[in-house]
Amino acid sequence: MPGPDKRCTEEDVVAELRPGMTVGIGGWGSRRKPMSLVRAILRSDLRDLTIVAYGGPDVGLLCRSGQARKVVSGFVSLDSIPLEPHYRAARQAGSIEPMELDEGMFLLGLQAAAWRVPFLPTRAGLGSDVPRLMPEIRTVTSPYPEPSSGEHEELIAVPALQLDVALVHQHRADASGNATWLGEDPFFDDLMVRAAERAFVSCERVVPTAELAAGADVTHQRISRLDVTGVVEAPHGAHFTECLPDYGRDEAFQKRYAATAKSDEAWDGFRAEFLDLDEAGYQAKIRELQS
Repeated sequence: MPGPDKRCTEEDVVAELRPGMTVGIGGWGSRRKPMSLVRAILRSDLRDLTIVAYGGPDVGLLCRSGQARKVVSGFVSLDSIPLEPHYRAARQAGSIEPMELDEGMFLLGLQAAAWRVPFLPTRAGLGSDVPRLMPEIRTVTSPYPEPSSGEHEELIAVPALQLDVALVHQHRADASGNATWLGEDPFFDDLMVRAAERAFVSCERVVPTAELAAGADVTHQRISRLDVTGVVEAPHGAHFTECLPDYGRDEAFQKRYAATAKSDEAWDGFRAEFLDLDEAGYQAKIRELQS
């Protein structure tokens, strides 16, 4: 028996968001980001958002628009451009509150939230400046002695990264929210979904459930409809980030975006030309550039 039809639009998703929410965004750097959903947020009046991500242009755009108040990240990069320029500018200007974690700490924070526990212990981050610069990161003493020494080890207690909403992009999904990735890496999107109170999946194509199951290795279906609130069919919706094997990163457009950090005039022109459009208008503009 098929599950309920959860298909919706980018605008429907944004209508469910509220100022001050903590929003997890899937993907990794400039790879398979739910950019059509990010663009919809940019067109909205949402403010004071806490963004939780292995960050890329999603984070940079929301910092530049002034909609991100706090950013929790393992890094913020455009991959082929190592430092995301708008995040760097916001960080240097002090216009956002940063929480910059070791990548392993970030992963365990998502896992803790997905498992509904308050924290998970780890050695990641020990000996680094993370505990010094972020006193909210606590340590715990293991209740179990080390077999060789009998000592009780001190570990970092990574707090659960609890999300109000998760936004992720997958290659294929059915109408009820079962979703499949076809590339080399799931990018922890499944943890994002399970760490959130509600989750929305955009995808390149919505397919019948039978086709979803037949078209991918079972290990590639990490997201269950039980954890998904809504599904957005968004062909080319990860542009300008890569969504392999469907399409690669649009490096020329990414360079164009990165250059907008040089001045307010450059940003204003870019925003008017590409971001103030609805998603159909944006995609039409990109097709025109690529033709």
